[in-house]
Amino acid sequence: MAVSSCASAFRPFECRSDPDFSGRFPRPEFPTSGAARFSAKANSVTQGFPVGSLSSSLIFRFPPNFVRQLSTKARRNCSNIGVAQIVAASWSNNQQGGSTSPTPAAKAVDAAASASVVAPVEFETGVVEEKVAAAVESGFSDGVNVQPDDLVDAKYSSFLTCDGSVAIHAGERLGRGIVTDAITTPIVNTSAYFFKKTQELIDFKEKRHASFEYGRYGNPTTVVAEEKISALEGAESTLITASGMCVSTCVLWALVPAGGHIVTTTDCYRKTRVFIERVLIPKTGITATVIDPADIGALEAALNEKQVSLFFTESPTNPFLRCVDIELVSKLCHEKGALVCVDGTFASPINQKALALGADLVLHSLTKYIAGHNDVLGGCISGPEKLVSVVRDMHHILGGTLNPNAAYLIIRGMKTLDLRVHQQNSTALRMAEILEAHPKVRRVYYPGLASHPEHHLAKRQMTGFGGVVSFEVDGELYTTAKFVDALRIPYIAPSFGGCESIVDQPAIMSYWDLPQSERAKYGIVDNLVRFSFGVEGFEDLKADILQALETI
Repeated sequence: MAVSSCASAFRPFECRSDPDFSGRFPRPEFPTSGAARFSAKANSVTQGFPVGSLSSSLIFRFPPNFVRQLSTKARRNCSNIGVAQIVAASWSNNQQGGSTSPTPAAKAVDAAASASVVAPVEFETGVVEEKVAAAVESGFSDGVNVQPDDLVDAKYSSFLTCDGSVAIHAGERLGRGIVTDAITTPIVNTSAYFFKKTQELIDFKEKRHASFEYGRYGNPTTVVAEEKISALEGAESTLITASGMCVSTCVLWALVPAGGHIVTTTDCYRKTRVFIERVLIPKTGITATVIDPADIGALEAALNEKQVSLFFTESPTNPFLRCVDIELVSKLCHEKGALVCVDGTFASPINQKALALGADLVLHSLTKYIAGHNDVLGGCISGPEKLVSVVRDMHHILGGTLNPNAAYLIIRGMKTLDLRVHQQNSTALRMAEILEAHPKVRRVYYPGLASHPEHHLAKRQMTGFGGVVSFEVDGELYTTAKFVDALRIPYIAPSFGGCESIVDQPAIMSYWDLPQSERAKYGIVDNLVRFSFGVEGFEDLKADILQALETI
C-alpha cells in the first residue's frame, strides 16, 4: 500500500503526540551517545481497542521533536501526523526483535492497519539519526531533513556549549512539544484541556497518558520557558510562577514543615523577610536564624543547635550585593540534612550556576534579567524533580499561575539574555570603578571591585558581576534625591535587570514606611542609591551620572 493512500485508510483515526509537559510524570532520558537508538516497549494494558477507536485509547509517546524531523513534504504525504507516528512506532518495535534493517514505511502502515489490537508504545531512549532517516526515506520520495545528532532534549545536547545558544534554542529547536513549523513558540491560550474519551481521562489519572488537565497545572507555552531555564541552570526540572515572590512563598510553604527552622541572611529582599517574620513564624511555629551572609560560624552554630530544614539566601544579595560561599554552605548544610535554596536573581544564570556549586534549588525573579524588558512578571525554581515537584504541588494549591502570554514574553526575552547580561556586566564594572574614584561618592558596593568584602569569592563562583551597582553619595536624604532627580536616562522605579536603566533610593523606594532608626538596622542609609544599568551606551550613561553628581 502506497503511503499516499494512508489518509483514506486511516480517516477515522486521529492521533497526536502527547509529550509530558506537566512535570508530574517521569521524563524519558535521552543519552548523548551517538550510538543510542530508539527502543520501544509495549506496556501491558487492561483493555484492548480495535483500530477504529484508537483515538480514545492508543498512547504514543515520542521524543519531543520527532515529528519535526520529518520533511514538510513527508508530513503532507502522511496527511495525518498520527500515521507518521504509527510508522515510527511499528519500525521501533521491529527493531526490538533484533532486525538491523529499517522497516519500510508502507509495510509499517500496513501492519498497523491489519492489527486488531495495538498495545501502547512508549519510547524510553533514543536519538533521531540515520535509522529514522532510512525508515522514512523508504516510504517517502524526498527523505527527511534530520537535524544534528542529539537534537532531542536541551539538557542532553552536546553541540551547544554557550549559554547564549542554549537560551535561544533550548525548549524550541531542541525539542518543543508543540508540533509546528514556526520558528517562535505559539501562545496556547486556554484555561483547560479536553480528553477525547473517558478512557483517555482514566489513562491520564492512572499516569498512562501524559497531558495537561487544567490551566493552573501547566501550559505548553510555559513549559518551553521552563525547559530553557532548566537547560541554562543544568536542572532536572523547573517550575514557573506568576512572580518571584510567588515562587519564594511556595518554596517556604512547601519545604519547611510546621515547627521547622530556617536560616536566612540579614541582607535580602525586604518582602521575603516580611513573609518569614509576619506570616511563617507567627502562623506555623517555624523559627528562624538570621545571619550575616559571610558568617559561616553563625551558620554552623545554627546547624548544630537547631533542626534546620532550609538555608534560604540570595547571592548576590539585595541591595548590598553580598556573596554567599554557595559551595561551602551547601556542604555544611547537607552534612546536617538541611536543604539550600539560592535566590540567584542578581546574578542571572549567565553569571552564576548555583546548582553546579552544590545548592539544591535555585530561584529567580524572571521579571529581572531573564525576561529583561521591564514588561512582564514571573518567578521560577529549578532543581531536582523530587524537590521541584513538592513545590509544584504547593503551587497547584495556592495558584499564582503565569499567563501563557507572559510566558511568551519571557521566552522572547531569553533570546537576548546572554547579550544583555554581558553588556550590563561591562557597563556596571566600568561605572563602579569610576564611581569609587569620584570625590562625591563615599562608598561603592559591587562584587567586581577589589574593595568588596567578598570580591575573591565572587571571582571564584561567578563569571560576571551583574548590572547593579549600589553606592552612597556624599550627602543626606534630600541631597541624594537631588542627584537621582538630575539623572536623565534612568527611570526612578523599583526593579532592575531590564534593557532600560533604573535607579532608586532604597530609603524612600522600599523603606519609607520605617523611621530612620529602623532603616539603619538593615543598613539602609539615607544616601544609598541602587543603580541598575541597562543596555544603553556606556558613554551616555557615564556622562549622565557625572553631570548629575555635579549638581550636588
